[in-house]
Amino acid sequence: MVFENSKTTDYSSILPFYGTASVFFLFLTVLMFIAADRFETHFFKAETLALVHLAVLGWGTMIIFGAAYQLIPVIFGKKLYSSGLAYASFWFLLFGTLFLAFSFWGFLIGSPMVTGGSMVLISIVLYNINVIQTSKRSDTSIQRAFLIISGIWLLLTASIGLLLAVNLYIPFLPTSHMEVLKIHAHMGFVGWFLQLITGVSSKLVPMFLFGKSQKEFLLRASLVLQNIGLVGFVVDQGLFGSSPRMFVYFAIVVCGMATWFYYLVDVYRNRVKKKVDMQMKYTFISLLSLTAAIFIVPVLVFVSGNQWSILYGIFIILGWVSGIIFGKTFKTLPFIIWNKHYENMHGRKNIPLPKHLYNEKYLYWQFVVFVVAFVSLCVGVGLSHTLIIKIGLSFWILVAILYNLNVAKVFFHKPVSHGTST
Repeated sequence: MVFENSKTTDYSSILPFYGTASVFFLFLTVLMFIAADRFETHFFKAETLALVHLAVLGWGTMIIFGAAYQLIPVIFGKKLYSSGLAYASFWFLLFGTLFLAFSFWGFLIGSPMVTGGSMVLISIVLYNINVIQTSKRSDTSIQRAFLIISGIWLLLTASIGLLLAVNLYIPFLPTSHMEVLKIHAHMGFVGWFLQLITGVSSKLVPMFLFGKSQKEFLLRASLVLQNIGLVGFVVDQGLFGSSPRMFVYFAIVVCGMATWFYYLVDVYRNRVKKKVDMQMKYTFISLLSLTAAIFIVPVLVFVSGNQWSILYGIFIILGWVSGIIFGKTFKTLPFIIWNKHYENMHGRKNIPLPKHLYNEKYLYWQFVVFVVAFVSLCVGVGLSHTLIIKIGLSFWILVAILYNLNVAKVFFHKPVSHGTST
């Protein structure tokens, strides 16, 4: 993997995101086990809302912000606009997530929830300033467009989320709270996570596989289709509420995802690196989970039962988003730490490679337990069987422990004091 050293971001503004996200993930898995019975009830419960916001903000968005601050200079071809803003966005996201999770868990509507939502919104504003300012006078690329647009969707998602928090305390929205909640959720999943992951993966997967595709038009089509579908859904849902037309918008977004998938398949076919490493296997599981979630959407409409909405959330958050984070963490974090210690020792012998900074056995067993945890939790929720759900959630705690051990090993790597000139 090659990141140009002159364009890497200050480490102190990146590493807190990785370390904090890993701790949040462990905390999340423990809370999921404590609230295991919530996996059998309707999703609009205090503990479930706390778990979802802890997952999407403290885990997913936290580590994506860190990775983005590292990758933005690579994608835009210039240094990050401000490491100070990146560092400030970390603290606002950290305390905003804690306030929100705490207030949802106890359903403390009013000041705590609004304060948390406001801090998260400020963090996202700072992130967007950094992305947009860095993108100025940079090379135009499809990845640049995905990064900017996904950041704007995240800003809209957080803005509506804050309005919903206020509406719980002082009802003022002219339409149903649950109808607006659908807009909030789909903006976050399709606008933020899907478009960010589409853009970043189209840059990183070719780098990791030493592959390439000449079919960039597929990514442009993906960008257009994903946004047409999402904008159509948001406007229609906001003006007229739920209707059968949502399937039209859903189909457009799925077409946008299909073109992205086809681009990745083309990269895979034209790769130089034939052996697929463990990190890429996580990406494969992640894409399978996203595909499964697509097939659940029609079931949500036509089949009754709380388990389908819970399964949809599991496939999206624990399968798709977490799966891709697991793999990308041990592609990006070791390089960041390696560059911190050895950027002035290029060309010397006896210094480790980035892949030597983490434990490959931990990563292998984390993958095995991840698959067991994911399957057993889905089976438990599908059957509404409490014992199987708890067994699945206990495996998730083990996944988080293995992940944290490996992250800690990278963080506390002791640098080789000197190397030998080649």
